[in-house]
Amino acid sequence: MNAPLNADPAELAKFSELAHRWWDPQSEFAPLHHINPLRLEWINGHCPLDGLRVLDVGCGGGILSDSMARNGASVLGIDLAGKALRVAQLHALEAQTPNIAYREVAVEALAAQAPESFDAVTCMEMLEHVPDPASVVRACAQLVKPGGWVFFSSINRNLKAFLFAIVGAEYVLRLLPRGTHEYNKLVRPSELARDCRAGGLDVLQTRGMEYNPLTRRYWISHDTSVNYMLATRRP
Repeated sequence: MNAPLNADPAELAKFSELAHRWWDPQSEFAPLHHINPLRLEWINGHCPLDGLRVLDVGCGGGILSDSMARNGASVLGIDLAGKALRVAQLHALEAQTPNIAYREVAVEALAAQAPESFDAVTCMEMLEHVPDPASVVRACAQLVKPGGWVFFSSINRNLKAFLFAIVGAEYVLRLLPRGTHEYNKLVRPSELARDCRAGGLDVLQTRGMEYNPLTRRYWISHDTSVNYMLATRRP
């Protein structure tokens, strides 16, 4: 008997509904377009992507996957939102992005099929949308080769994050569609670090992502109180 998918049907439906807008930089996905160069530079600073085999977990419409492929990586993007994957595939065809492929498969299933297959794994803005984040972390750790890197990003769970990432971003500034995030699904950095260590990953760096609504500028900092990223490595 197959194990149940570690996915929330409501979450998949939510992102599928918006799939056609993934590559519109003025759409609900504008924040992803704005932070993507920062995330890419941060990842590339830890492990230069050129020539690496990289897995992007929860790739959605492929914004990060596409940019990693254009930086010389051979990229597989996976997701369970079929419409978003079709948008990603279409964009790769239209943009003639090299060395990129997409699959509709759960990360846990791929870990069982192809353990230790990737030089690096990215899982960005995804853990706060699944029922069991620890299961995703374990699967990512299984998929990376010994010595390889795994990168995560998520949103902290505290009052400031609630005010900034949900009330501010979704209801006041309307940077994201209302209902994008649910407070009780947010993941504290300490919880993610614990899951990483339990999965056999060494946590090497934690960084925050900040936003100034007046200047509309994003930057990476040491403040992990709202949006944050973890760089981990498998020994």
